[in-house]
Amino acid sequence: MATVKHKILILSGKGGVSKSTFSAQLSFALAAMDHEVGLLDIDICGPSIPKMLGLEGQEVHVNNLGWSPVYVDSIGVMSIGFMLHDPDDAVIWRGARKADHIKKFVKNVYWGELDFLIVDAPPGTSDEQIEISQLLKKRGIDGAIIVSTPQQVSLIDNRKMVNFCKKVGIQVLGIVENMSGLSQPLSDIKYMKRSMNGEEPEDVTKRALKIMKEKAPELLDYIACTEVFDSSGGGAA
Repeated sequence: MATVKHKILILSGKGGVSKSTFSAQLSFALAAMDHEVGLLDIDICGPSIPKMLGLEGQEVHVNNLGWSPVYVDSIGVMSIGFMLHDPDDAVIWRGARKADHIKKFVKNVYWGELDFLIVDAPPGTSDEQIEISQLLKKRGIDGAIIVSTPQQVSLIDNRKMVNFCKKVGIQVLGIVENMSGLSQPLSDIKYMKRSMNGEEPEDVTKRALKIMKEKAPELLDYIACTEVFDSSGGGAA
């Protein structure tokens, strides 16, 4: 960790908010800016980074410096998913064993010279989050980014996460709101015609765009905006 300049923890009080997706995208965005980047997945029970990055089946190798990350493009990646014989295997560990493995991730992985280490943590404010917070504080963490969605159930949990960061002494660098809405030009939308007899909807994209181009070409400059979730209903769809 002494060779890592900046360490950023990605947190969420609630699962299913695309925290791992954001961690991966942030890593690629930093790498595209010519930074040396590592991505550490400490979600012991639900490691999703190997699948997201197309790295399933890869193995961790050990050399005289420690565990070597698995690389995708120029990004070094470490996850317990690389240590499972079967990706469907359940990791049934108590808190103490999970904490011990997180310590090994922090102490044993040799990243080389890194500008940024992005740490993808599981949701919640329990064992894993406490352990990684304490370990990274000793090694100079820059702060945490909290990922949320606009539903009230997510906001409630992430208010707890903000308080967690305050109690453990980690600065909140920002909050990312996922799934808040979708904005897309009408010309990029796929148009389907509903069937009245239970058959598959018909793709009428070409016909719809042709009609717009001939009858109302100004619509092609319009952007359709919609909410992914109705945030007014708590967590209800």
